[in-house]
Amino acid sequence: MISKTTLFSIFAAGVSAQQVGTLTTETHPALPIQSCSAAGTCSSLSTSVTLDANWRWLHSTSSSTNCYTGNAFDATYCPDGATCASNCALDGADYPGTYGVTAAGNALTLKFVTNGPYSKNIGSRTYLMASDSKYQMFKLLNKEFSFDVDVSNLPCGLNGALYLIEMDEDGGTGRFPTNKAGAKYGTGYCDTQCPHDIKFINGEANVDGWTGSPTDVNSGTGKYGSCCHEMDLWEANSISAAYTPHVCSVDGQVRCEGTDCGDGDLRYSGICDKDGCDFNSYRMGNKTFYGPGLTVDTKKKFTVVTQFVTSTGTDSGTLSEIRRLYVQDGVVIQNSVSEIPGVTESSSISDDFCTEQKTVFNDNNQFSKLGGLAAMGGAIGRGMVLALSVWDDHSANMLWLDSTYPTTASSDTLGAARGTCATTSGDPADVEANSPDSSVIYSNIKFGAIGSTYSTTG
Repeated sequence: MISKTTLFSIFAAGVSAQQVGTLTTETHPALPIQSCSAAGTCSSLSTSVTLDANWRWLHSTSSSTNCYTGNAFDATYCPDGATCASNCALDGADYPGTYGVTAAGNALTLKFVTNGPYSKNIGSRTYLMASDSKYQMFKLLNKEFSFDVDVSNLPCGLNGALYLIEMDEDGGTGRFPTNKAGAKYGTGYCDTQCPHDIKFINGEANVDGWTGSPTDVNSGTGKYGSCCHEMDLWEANSISAAYTPHVCSVDGQVRCEGTDCGDGDLRYSGICDKDGCDFNSYRMGNKTFYGPGLTVDTKKKFTVVTQFVTSTGTDSGTLSEIRRLYVQDGVVIQNSVSEIPGVTESSSISDDFCTEQKTVFNDNNQFSKLGGLAAMGGAIGRGMVLALSVWDDHSANMLWLDSTYPTTASSDTLGAARGTCATTSGDPADVEANSPDSSVIYSNIKFGAIGSTYSTTG
């Protein structure tokens, strides 16, 4: 899912680049994870996180002069995409001081608003690193992925998102030689929304047609988008949560333009499925399952487990089902079951579930048209990068996650009610002003054989 930053800095605004600057040392915060065997034995991996390039300072390769200020590229340094990539450098990050990103033990805390010495930062997006220059790649067919999360400090309008995307392991340096920064500096982002706010795509600046956002003073959109398969393991705040596979008709990261991007009225003509097939317990009819004081009590930490079941029960099988369960206070909590008339009682995502849900909710089934779970399984088998983020929504105020959406629908319209947040909530200006100290904590990340990453021992 796309998150945005607002940096008001005398040095820089959040932006991505292709050269490497030397004015701030880049040191990745350590975030060890565990790999688990079928016997339940887990071993630690020395992983870390890097900040997405869209948040970083972009400046001249020969000075500290900005290449991007406010929501515009500097015309002198960036008259076109290739020249901009040659003239401008991406620098290191002060993770806690500027971006509100802190790591301790196996926990990563992402603060929503951070007032640093030179900037005001909004949200963040980070990626898990296997080494100093390569992302950690997850191949999860016939496996499960689990993590602990604390969303107690995430109100309406915010999204603590943990998800997989089919980015290049090296951030694109191998395919695009003009990209000198690579994974170390968080380059190469893509998702199924084919976002146009990525400042550098395929080793070139997204300068052509760049237009500043009317609601975000440091964001804009260019001619090109960056597309790839996306598996939303977790999109949530303290009110609502969803997990959602999204697929594309292409594999790996691809730069799009025109119809292929699926913008606006062409939403269902593009190469990616922007809607996905979501399982949100509230939307599926159980309004007492997830939230403060409910079955999954969001006032305290809990474990989220996602299992990728194949048709053959082997790593080479076709993805047939995505299961979800929770663990809290040492108790395993099975996912809620669909209570929507016309949708078979189910607690997991399958192709049949998606077809029934789309039909009953009168939604376009682009997920099925672009290959469904088999396509999602292709990406999961090839390997995907883990993104950990917190963000607010300048497009739809996060109402698609935690309120009634579209807002013109009645709350009793099947599929419209997604949570208890008011339809007037989630405006970024309000959230940033009234909930700046919001945060999310991700910890205890594990992956391995199904049934190996969690226990009931507390």
